[in-house]
Amino acid sequence: MKFIDQKFLLHNRAAQRLYRQFAQAEPIFDYHCHLAPKDIADNRQFRNLFEIWLQGDHYKWRAMRANGVAEKFCTGAAEPFDKFRAWAATVPHTLRNPLYHWTHLELQRYFGIDVLLDEQSAARVWKKANEQLARPELTTRGILKKFNVTTLCTTDDPTDDLAHHKKIAADGVATRVFPTFRPDQALAVNQPAAFNAWVSRLEQAADKDIANLADFVAALRGRHDYFHAHGCRLSDHGLNQCPASPCPDRTAAAIFAKARRGRAASAREHAQFGACLMLHFGRWDAEKGWVKQLHLGALRNTNTRLLEQLGPDTGFDAMGDFPQAQSLARYLDLLEREGRLPKVIVYNNNPVDNYVFASVIGSFQDGSMAGKMQFGSGWWFLDQKEGIQWQLNALSNLGLLSRFVGMVTDSRSFMSFPRHEYFRRVLCNLIGQEVERGELPNDEALLGTMIRNICYSNARQYLALPEVTAAEPACQASQEGARRPTSLRPK
Repeated sequence: MKFIDQKFLLHNRAAQRLYRQFAQAEPIFDYHCHLAPKDIADNRQFRNLFEIWLQGDHYKWRAMRANGVAEKFCTGAAEPFDKFRAWAATVPHTLRNPLYHWTHLELQRYFGIDVLLDEQSAARVWKKANEQLARPELTTRGILKKFNVTTLCTTDDPTDDLAHHKKIAADGVATRVFPTFRPDQALAVNQPAAFNAWVSRLEQAADKDIANLADFVAALRGRHDYFHAHGCRLSDHGLNQCPASPCPDRTAAAIFAKARRGRAASAREHAQFGACLMLHFGRWDAEKGWVKQLHLGALRNTNTRLLEQLGPDTGFDAMGDFPQAQSLARYLDLLEREGRLPKVIVYNNNPVDNYVFASVIGSFQDGSMAGKMQFGSGWWFLDQKEGIQWQLNALSNLGLLSRFVGMVTDSRSFMSFPRHEYFRRVLCNLIGQEVERGELPNDEALLGTMIRNICYSNARQYLALPEVTAAEPACQASQEGARRPTSLRPK
C-alpha cells in the first residue's frame, strides 16, 4: 500500500467528502512566495532533482545537519547526486517532521513516485524524476499550469526594475504573476555599509540623487508608484516586531544622515526610523488599496560563525520571543487614527502569540469590508500540520474563519505547490472531525461553501487582482455543487 493515498490526513468520511467535493479541485491563488520571476520569464527547465528540490532549501539543510551530514552536501561543492543521496539517507530519520510528509507528497504529485525515499531508493528516484524534468510539462510555466496556479505574487525589492515581470506579462503566461513591494533594506540604518549600498541602487532605480531624508522618502514613493503601475497590489515587511514609536521628521533626518556618514544607528534610533518609514508605507498602501503583509517574530541569523561563512537564509534562524501586542496595536492605531489603515495580513512565527495576534487585529476590523484585517496562515516554523491547526483554532475562536484568505507557499521552490493540498487536507479534517462529533452542523452547502472560499475565492476577492483563467468554469461548478444541501455523513 502506498504511503500517500486519497485518505491522507483525512480521518473520517465527512473530512474526505469535504476535501473531495470542495477543496481538491480549487485553483491555487498563491499571494506570497519567494519564487524567482526570472525562472518564470525564462520558462526554466530544471536539469535535475537537486536544482528544483534541494538547491536553496534551508528546511532540508537543517534536517541534514541534525542528521550529521557534512556541510559540503548542504551548501557546499559536492556533486548534485551526492547531495541528493545525502538527503535521501536523511529522509527516514525525519519521521514525524513535516519534511517526511512534504517529501513524499511532492514526489507523488510531481513525478508519480510512490516509493519511500531512502538511500536504497535514491538512484531510482533520481533517474525517474530527472527523466520527467526534461519534459515541457515540468518547466516553470508547465508546473504553474499543472497545479492550476491562477495567480502568483513574488517578493521583490523596491530597486528591482521588474523586467522579468514585464516579460511574463508580455508572453501572455496563463498564470498572472505580480510583484510585491518588500522594502526591508530601507530600514537598515543600523547596518550603514549595506544600507548605503542599497541607497545607491535606489538612486539608480529611481533616477534620483538622494541627499537627505526627503529625497529618500520621495524615491521610495516613486518606486511604490512604479510597482503599482506594473500590477503590484501588496507590500510585505519582515520584522522582529512592528516598530511603532515614530520620531519627529528632524530626528529621522538626523538618523538618516548619520547612517549615510557610515555610522550605525543605535537600537533606539533604528526603531524610531523604522516606525517613521512604516507609517509612510502604510499610508501609501491605503491610498492605493494595497494589502500590507507583516511577517513578525523571526529571530534571524542566530549562528554568527555560519552566517559569516554561508550568508543569510541558509538555515540558522529560529522563533523569536519578542513582545508583540503593544507595538502591533500601536502601529495599527496610528494609521487608523489618520483614516489610512490599509488591508493587513499579519503572520506570526511563535505559537505563543497566536491569540495575541488574532485578538489585536480584531480590534481594527472597521466594518468597511469583510475580513479587512487577516491573521495569516501558519508561517515558516508553523506551516506544518500542528501549526496550521493552531492558527486555524486561534482564528476561529477570536475571528471569522469563513473570511480567511487561506494558505500561501512562502517558498523559493517550484516543488512547493502541494503545500496548498496539505493545508486543504488539514482544514477539511479539522472541520470533518467536528461534524462527526456533532460540534458543527451536518450541512454540506454551509461547510462546503466556507471551505471553497478559504481555498481560493476569499483570496481572489481580497486581493482584487485581475485574472482570467481556464480554472474559472471549474470553480463555478464547485459553487453550484455547494448549493445542494446534502449530508456529509454517508447515507
